[in-house]
Amino acid sequence: MLLHDYLAQAAARNPAGAAVVDPGVGSVTYAELDAMSDTLCALLQARGVQRGDRVGVVLHKSVDSVASIYGILKAGAAYVPVDADGPMTRAGLILRDSGVRALFAEAKLMGELDGQLSEMAQAPAVFALEQVGAGAGLAPFLSEAEGLSRQAVEHAEQDLAYMLYTSGSTGRPKGAMITHANSSSFVDWAHGVIEPSEKDAFSAHAPFHFDLSILDLYVSCKSAAKLVIIGEGVGRQAGALGEVMEQEGISIWYSAPTILRMLVEGGELDRRELPALRTVIFAGEVYPIDAFRELMARLPKRAFFNFYGPTETNVCTYYRVPDPLDPEVEALPIGKVCENLGGLVVDLDDKPVKDGEEGELWITGPNVMQGYFQLEERNAIAFQTGPDGKRYYRTGDLVVEREDGELDFRGRRDRMVKRRGYRVELGEIEACLNRHPEIAAAAVTAHQHAEKGLFVAAHMEHVDGGKLSGIKLRKYCAEHLPPYMIPDAFRFMEALPQTSTHKIDYQRLAAAEAERSK
Repeated sequence: MLLHDYLAQAAARNPAGAAVVDPGVGSVTYAELDAMSDTLCALLQARGVQRGDRVGVVLHKSVDSVASIYGILKAGAAYVPVDADGPMTRAGLILRDSGVRALFAEAKLMGELDGQLSEMAQAPAVFALEQVGAGAGLAPFLSEAEGLSRQAVEHAEQDLAYMLYTSGSTGRPKGAMITHANSSSFVDWAHGVIEPSEKDAFSAHAPFHFDLSILDLYVSCKSAAKLVIIGEGVGRQAGALGEVMEQEGISIWYSAPTILRMLVEGGELDRRELPALRTVIFAGEVYPIDAFRELMARLPKRAFFNFYGPTETNVCTYYRVPDPLDPEVEALPIGKVCENLGGLVVDLDDKPVKDGEEGELWITGPNVMQGYFQLEERNAIAFQTGPDGKRYYRTGDLVVEREDGELDFRGRRDRMVKRRGYRVELGEIEACLNRHPEIAAAAVTAHQHAEKGLFVAAHMEHVDGGKLSGIKLRKYCAEHLPPYMIPDAFRFMEALPQTSTHKIDYQRLAAAEAERSK
């Protein structure tokens, strides 16, 4: 299955049904979305976009961005979504690294992006939207494309559909290459698990550069259901978010636990009329058990799912939470490997562990990405041939299989952490700080704070023994890192502690931070 085939089928089955609704802005039907994306496909082809090219998308969530994505897919290209609220230096790095042939971006961002794009060997065709909404931003381009015909493309399921850039330990994000076959395998599996219909309304809370958005975009489309855009501003306000859930009749919710905790604390769920809400899915980080119990109490008689998986596999294990939940349960498991995938738990020597032993989770199957874009050395590390001869992706996550077959998550094998639902490589934050001219060395730690959740601290040596202010450091980080990667605290030291082998002693730093939080 090709991802844009879901749209063609939905338009044929439910042409007048609401496809995408942007509350307070506007909406489009499936027939309208299909026609808009056809026109954009023809325009992209006229601008030289061919099968196998990459096209950047630096737009906030909207009807415009959804239509752009489907237009790109229909042209045989892969979309590369970039955070429109993040630093444009990072956006430019991603656009250059992926070698985009064309770019949909908000006009207000082009002043910063132009300088980034000027470094590319071949300048991409740029579609600068003056506004982003229910098709208004694309209107001039749709008019420009009148009279153009969409050319037939010989698509294949193994063609690249999109690239999602994840945090990289070298300080450079890395692009996970996902094909139509990879993504449709996940979409079809998820559709079978949550069993949606065209009567459902899906939330689109996750930004489109986050892998949670794949379920939102394509499982809703496969169902010919309604997709409700949760704007970036609304998504951070509990009261407004609860109001949208109520008014739009959202029936299937998917987000990181952080957002659900915010809804419980400030969304006034007790007084909301949410009769449509039937399924709540969370992923991206551990959901503290006490907070989850409170969620279940506020939203009784709903189906709750814990989805787990890195961007490279999308969801690879899942757990449907029993109702009632056993009061003795201290942590939710990440569940069993999805039925369309295979899993293996190995020890430090890459040998399968004995029953009940901790090990790293490897995943194989159709969801698994093709690899990281132009990073062959990294791919050689990320993939391994299992004892069954199959190609496995090494998740880096430590798990233990229980007697009932469910997997418990135990932590990371490397220094990757989950923060606000995003995977963050602490080394990328360090690389950013080490580029500052007044910082001689930097080490970043993370620990679970009793009240603040995951707490990230940067430990640094100043070039001449001085000290930069926290305000200046936050401003510097905001210019080079997305908000979820900015440290909570900045600590200057005369010298970073070292181990006996003259490496930074992260254990000592982490222990000191944990002591501070007591």
